[in-house]
Amino acid sequence: MQTNIVRHSPNRSRYLVVSILFLLFIFMAPVSAEAQDENSIATLRQMGKAFASVAEKASPAVVGIKSEKEITQQYYGFGSPFGEQFDPFSDDFFDFFRRRSPRRYTPRTPQRKQMTTAMGSGFIISADGYVLTNNHLVGEAEKVVIELADGRKFIATAEDIKTDEDSDIAVVKIDAKNLPYLKLADSDALEVGEWVLAIGNPLGLSHTVTAGIVSAKGRSGFDLATLENFIQTDAAINFGNSGGPLINLDGEAVGINAAIAAATGNIGIGGIGFAIPINMAKHVYEQLKKSGKVERGFLGVILQDMDADMAKAFGLKDNKGVLIPHVDKDSAADKAGLKHNDVILEFNGEPVESANELQNRIAMLKPGTSVKIVVWRDEKQRTLTAELDKRDSESGKSAAAPAETLDEIGFSVRNLSEEIAERYGYEGQSGVIIDTIEPGSQADKAHLEPGMLIKEVNRAQVKNTKEFNEAIKKAKKKGNALLLVRYENYSLYVLLMF
Repeated sequence: MQTNIVRHSPNRSRYLVVSILFLLFIFMAPVSAEAQDENSIATLRQMGKAFASVAEKASPAVVGIKSEKEITQQYYGFGSPFGEQFDPFSDDFFDFFRRRSPRRYTPRTPQRKQMTTAMGSGFIISADGYVLTNNHLVGEAEKVVIELADGRKFIATAEDIKTDEDSDIAVVKIDAKNLPYLKLADSDALEVGEWVLAIGNPLGLSHTVTAGIVSAKGRSGFDLATLENFIQTDAAINFGNSGGPLINLDGEAVGINAAIAAATGNIGIGGIGFAIPINMAKHVYEQLKKSGKVERGFLGVILQDMDADMAKAFGLKDNKGVLIPHVDKDSAADKAGLKHNDVILEFNGEPVESANELQNRIAMLKPGTSVKIVVWRDEKQRTLTAELDKRDSESGKSAAAPAETLDEIGFSVRNLSEEIAERYGYEGQSGVIIDTIEPGSQADKAHLEPGMLIKEVNRAQVKNTKEFNEAIKKAKKKGNALLLVRYENYSLYVLLMF
C-alpha cells in the first residue's frame, strides 16, 4: 500500500488569505465609509444641539445696554465772508466744492454740549436685578437703559451704577425681581481648548451667539485696564459685545467680554477677543455691592518679568520669579525689607510666574493682609513678611559733561545736571542720562530712549559718566551689562549683551 504525503504550500495559503481579505475590504469599505460619515454628522448634530441648548438657557439673562453721557466739545464750523454758519453735513457743503465760491474755512471755538451714547451688553447675575458689564461702557454715564430679552426696559441713573476702573468692571442695579440670571463659574478651572460661547449685542444685533474655544489665559499688556488677566478666545467678539458674558457648556459665565485686538484704527483682528475672568469680576462685584468701591492690597514695588539671560545675570538657574527694579519709600515692601535687585520667587507659598500674575494676586488681597515673600538676594533665598498697604487707584548731581559715545551698545550718556534733573523730574536722583540712541542698535531694540536715567550697571551705582564708563568696561569682560533704568515714575532692568 502506497501512501502519498501532500505538503501544503505556505505561500499559496498566504495568497488565499490576502485575497479573501481584499475582497472583504472591497465590499465592506463603502459601507464603513458611509457609517463613518453618518457618525461624524451625528456628532456634529449633537454639538450643534448642545450649543443651542446652552444659548437658549443663557440668553434670557443677557441684556442690551445703552449709556448716555453729556459732553462739552469745541465746535469748528465753516463760515462765509458774511459770517453766517455753514453746516458741513448739509447739501450746501457739496455745493461749496462744485461752485468754488469765495467761502472760506473759519475756525470757531464756542463750547457746545452734546449727548453721546454707547451701545453694549451686560448680563444679570442675581434675581433681584444686579447686572455685570464693563466700566468703559457705563462709567461716568448719567443714564443707562437696560433692555431685557423679553423687551422690558429699565432706566438706571448714576446712583445705580458702581464702577471699578482698574479692572474695567461695572455693576448696574435695576429695580426688578424674579429675573433670569447666570450662575458664575470658576474661571481658574477654565482650560485652554475648552469650548465657550459669547452672547451679546454686536452692532445692535440683539442676542447674537458665537462659539469658539479658549485660546489662551492670563493675557496682559494691552493697557485696557490697570489690572489685566484676560481670557483670549476665538469666539467672535465684535463692537457691542462689550460687557456680555463668555459662557461655558454648562451655561455658566466664565468671563466678561471686554475687547477685540485691533491692527489699525477700529479694524478688529478675527479670532482674537478678550474677556475678563469671572473670578476677578466676583471679587469686584462683592465689594462694589457692599460699599460701592474696591479696596486692594498694595506692596509698593515695580515688578518686571525675567528671561533666561536676565536670570543668569542674577545667578539663577532658571527664569522663574520676577525682578524688583524699584521699591517705594515707606511702602509695605520697604518696611518688610524688600530691596531693588531682589527677585521674588514665591508669594504666600506659591511660585511666582510673571509680574502681571503677581500684581493681580496682590490686588486680590485686602489691605492689612500679612504675606510671606521668598526672595533671591546675593545668590541666597530669604523669606520676608509684609503687611499690605491700600492701593491708590490714582496710581547727587554733577555739571554737564560731553556725551560719551558707546558704539558697541548704541547710545551715549551725559552727567545729570540740575537743569536736566529738573526737566525730567529726577530731582534727588543720581546716575547718567541717556543722550542719544543709535537707530537699529541693541539699545534701540531694548527700547531705551533719550531722557532715561541709568542708575546702576551690574547692580553697582553709577553717579557720573566716569563711573559709568568704568562699569561698562567691567561689563564687557563679563559679557553683559544689567542696567537699572528710571524713566519718569518707573524703573526697570535692561540687559545688554556684548
